[in-house]
Amino acid sequence: MMNPVIEAIHKRRSIRSYESKPIPRDVINAILEAGNQAPSRGREMNGDFKFQPWRFVVVEDPTFKQKLVQTTLPIWKKMTESIGETHPELYKNIVKLYEALPEPKDMVYYSAPVILFVIGPASFAVSCALACENIMIAATSLGLGSCYVGFGMMVKGNAEIVQGLELTDDERIYGPIVLGYPKDDPKVRFMDQHESYVEPKIKWI
Repeated sequence: MMNPVIEAIHKRRSIRSYESKPIPRDVINAILEAGNQAPSRGREMNGDFKFQPWRFVVVEDPTFKQKLVQTTLPIWKKMTESIGETHPELYKNIVKLYEALPEPKDMVYYSAPVILFVIGPASFAVSCALACENIMIAATSLGLGSCYVGFGMMVKGNAEIVQGLELTDDERIYGPIVLGYPKDDPKVRFMDQHESYVEPKIKWI
């Protein structure tokens, strides 16, 4: 059984290679609106009851993106080095991929044209995660690639980035999610062609 929504879910893949082509603003807005339509529990804000606990920061500026890379890449390198002891073959492949990247090397955000931060209170983690999923499915449906990059949330040590994102003490970053036009064909990334794909465990009662 298939329809456009299920088809987009099946096609969604974590894309790690992007064209430098910018994403039109109306396309980004459509993706953000899809994220904003995610289910969430409400919270009281300034006397009103709101059902969208998240906010979005869209990063396109090359200078700010480079600050993000400079902040997170050393963390990525340190954590990747620890893989060398436990999974030497995997580490060798990661190093090979890193060395093949053009300068400036970006193994965190993959030089994507857009880095999208979903930001919200830590107590609304489930709601914000649902918004992230909506965003990635919407991006797929519009012919874009996306990738949820956990290393990208490790930026709170850089005061300049914290100020730019306007992060408060009670907020956390979900993602961020990188967006762009894939360099390769996402069809080759179908999970049923990957050894890592595991059939869902289902119990019927």
